[in-house]
Formats: sequence, C-alpha cells, structure tokens
Amino acid sequence: MGLEGGSRCDAFRVMPMLANGVIAPKVPGQPVSGPALLAFFKTDCPACHLALRYLDTLSRGIAPGDRVVAVSQNDRTSTDKLIRSLGADLPLRLDHDLKASVAFGLEAVPALFLLDESGRIAASTQGFDKADLNRLGSDLATRLGVPVPEPAQPGDGNPDFQPGCVSRHLEPDSDADAAEPLDLYSRRAGRASRIDLPAETDAEEWCYETGFSDPLPVVPPTVERVESMLAASGLAPDEVVAHVPPNFGAASVEKIAANAVMAGCRPEYMRVLVPAVRALCDERLDIHGVQGTTHFAAPLAVVNGPVRLELGFACGSNVFSNAARANSTIGRALQLILRNLGGAAPGRIDMSTMGNPGRFSFVVGENEEVSPWGPLSEAFDISEGRNAVTFFCAEPPRPVSEHKAREPRVLLRAICPVLANLWSYRVCKRSEALVVIGPEHAATLGRGGFTKHDVVEFLFENTGVPLSEYDGDGGEGTHEASFYDECVIRGVRCYRKFRRPESIRVMVAGGPAGKFSAVLGSWATGPRGSQMVSYEFE
Repeated sequence: MGLEGGSRCDAFRVMPMLANGVIAPKVPGQPVSGPALLAFFKTDCPACHLALRYLDTLSRGIAPGDRVVAVSQNDRTSTDKLIRSLGADLPLRLDHDLKASVAFGLEAVPALFLLDESGRIAASTQGFDKADLNRLGSDLATRLGVPVPEPAQPGDGNPDFQPGCVSRHLEPDSDADAAEPLDLYSRRAGRASRIDLPAETDAEEWCYETGFSDPLPVVPPTVERVESMLAASGLAPDEVVAHVPPNFGAASVEKIAANAVMAGCRPEYMRVLVPAVRALCDERLDIHGVQGTTHFAAPLAVVNGPVRLELGFACGSNVFSNAARANSTIGRALQLILRNLGGAAPGRIDMSTMGNPGRFSFVVGENEEVSPWGPLSEAFDISEGRNAVTFFCAEPPRPVSEHKAREPRVLLRAICPVLANLWSYRVCKRSEALVVIGPEHAATLGRGGFTKHDVVEFLFENTGVPLSEYDGDGGEGTHEASFYDECVIRGVRCYRKFRRPESIRVMVAGGPAGKFSAVLGSWATGPRGSQMVSYEFE
C-alpha cells in the first residue's frame, strides 16, 4: 500500500523497525548508555499513557539514573504537562523533530527498545502489552544485577494488551495546531454548559435536532432537574467518574446526572448509575472496541443485591423487555452517556451492521429469590447480599424452549445446540456465553441436585461442532480447525466449542410461568477483547 501525498512520511525515508543486534541510533539529549530501556511515546496516545505509568513504577524500583528513559515525540510543554498529570518522574528525551523515531523504524507507539551493555538492541516491542513490559523489565533488572520487578500485574483494572497509536512521523501532515492532549486521569472536569432557550422553543425537539438524544423523546435536562439528581448522588458535580471511549469525554457526576434526566431516571437511580458508568469504562470490558464494532454486541448490565428490590428492578417476567422504569431508564441513560460523552452515534462511530435493541437499553436484575444458587456477582468475589453491577458485552438473547425434560441432563442438552451456534457455527474457542436460566428450568436443575458448577461443566463438556461439518468448503471457522480441541460427544467426534469452562457464566432471571431460558453470546473475548467485569457498590 503506497503512501498518500501530504504525509509527514514524504520528508523521511521510511525504514523497518530495527532488529535485535543492531547498534541503537542516538536519541536527542544526553547519551543513553546500556543496559537501558528506551520508551518512545506521544502525548495523545492512550496506550502510551498506560505504558508510562508502568514504566515509571519500573524506573523507581530498578536503579537510579537513566535506565528507563522515555522519549517523547512532542514538544517540551505538552510532554511536561502529560508527565505531571501521570505523577511520573521518568528521565526524558525529546524527539520533536522525529529523526530518532525514523531511525528506529517506528510504526506505532508506545515502542520499547532494550539496549544491552554495548548499546545494541536486545529486544523490542510496539503497543502496550503487560507481558512484554514485564519481560523487558525483568531482562533489564537481570543485566543490572538488581531484584527482578513485575510492575504490570494482572487484574489491576487495566487491560493486558492495548494496540498502540501510529508514530507521529507517519501521521498525515496538517497546518492546524496540534490537539490538546487528553488527560485520561483527571479527577475534576469543567461544569456542564447552561443553554437558555427561547420560550417558544420545543425543548424535546431541540435536544433531538442538536444530537443530544437518541431517536426517542427525552426529558429536557433543566437546571432544577439536574440539581435534584446531583443532590441524590451526594457527590461533587465536577468529580470525574470515568472517561468514556472512544472520544474519552469526561463523565463528571453532573454530566451523568444530565443524561439520567434525559433518559427519565428518578434521582435515587444515581446510586446505581454512577458505579455502572465506572464499571462500563473499565478497560477490561473494552467498551472502546464495542462502540465501533460491526458486530451485534451491546453492554448488558446485570444488577445483584438488595438494590434490585429497593429500586424496583425487573427480575421476573419480561426481564429483557419494558417491564420496569429502573431497568429501562438506567439502561437508556448508559446508552446516552456512551453516545453523548463517548461519541458513538450510529452511522459515525457506531458501525454495527445489524445493531441490537440493547442499544436503547440493556439492564436486567437477577431473580435471586428463586435461584437455587448464588448470584452472578459471586463469581467475581462479591459476597451474596451485596449490591453489584456486572457488565457483559452481548448479542441479543437467543431463546431456549424445553417443556418436557424432568431431569437436569435432558434439560441442559436443549441448551447445548444454542451455545454451539454462537458467533458462527464452525468457529470454536472464540466465544463466551451468559446462560440465563428461567425459574422453572432452575427449579428442575435444583431438584436434580445440580450446582452452578455442575451446570457449567455439563454445558462445556457437551457443546461442540461435529468434525463432519469441516468439509473443506473454506467457510468461517474452518481455517483455524487445527487449533481446536477435539472431543467425543455422545459418540460423535467434535471440536469443543469453548476454550474453557469459565467461558460460560450462569444466572437466573425471568418469570415463573414457562419453561424457557436464554443464551447470550459475546463479542471478542479474552485479554485482547472484552472481559466481563463486576463492581460492588453501597
């Protein structure tokens, strides 16, 4: 693919990223002697922000001096502003003219280069990857003869991997001023704008025409209504709860309140909405990817704990439908926040091919009172009886009907074919699933002595795709068959559908009449996709 005219690349000879064993080119400023770790970054790259925080931890713990050196592709002012906002104290070099970036052959940042004692490149990586960062840090510590650190811990609220951003010398050139770098770690934001409308203006139509609304009418967010929401939250209006991808708009308490008003929420719903926004923007969920995918996925919120009954969440009949104000309006508020603060409007950033009704509202309560097992949130070490909201990026529910089964294994066999068809029938080891067991089905399983663990194990062991379906036609999933796990299900050789039992989660919801359950499939999964997250709250 050729380079377009008007690119910064026109001014540079584009080189491949330097290989191991090559003497590292010089970087601006004071020379860097090996062993050392060079980290190229730019100030407006979220993946660089992640990397810098861990690199600062590594630098503080490994040795004094220029052993972990950050090389900025921006000017001194914007670089210093970012470093201050991160609370970092890294040795810095400025590659504002980008000559070092070109010499190292960067394609993306962050880009890390480990230099050995002779100044040669010993290892390198591009993008943010906890495993790579820990590996390079360990190698550097070994070369320096100091204790080996592990600055990037799993499960710390940050993703294990995040793709980098294009190196500045490969960006299209522009005469415009550089954008102000995002401060993704700010804890305070400016107050929301006040707009005075002429008395004759229809406020609902104005919200729609200016793009603040989804296609349904909204409640105009007057100052009085928003202040009522704020009072119920007990939080400062300018406190930032999260930054909403992909535009990373600051979700201050005041802006959450304004969107809650538009969605039709009651003030007491802020008790759930604030922690829900925080969970929704957890990097592990990767709402950034979901906001722009062509897939069907939308973030489903599952509410557990006493708050379900206190605020009137629907947990029974029509649980996925329009049965309760709490479910419908809190779900809609979350979608308005994703749209208004995250920027994911349909047809612009939200490019889902078919869409999902859950993009209007997708909140359910678990029917804990009829469940023979603990709540969904228990799988995330949240004690039964505590309030929690759990997010799963899901496609719409797929129905399961089984009205004859009186024994758990017969009942669960009806769910297995639905699970086998998730994502694409012949694609294995890629999907995860949330199985929503209806109360009558839950009673059958409970009477049969099946624990939640038993249910998951049965579904995992008995869900697969027959090898006979892989007949060389080249369809989706067939090219990866050599990586699948073979098994035998009721005498038939199959490829196992799921990577591991933990890929299947189980909860109970729905009404008391009708022997139905539902299956919801996932979007992309794992550390480089979306992971289910659960947040406890009071």
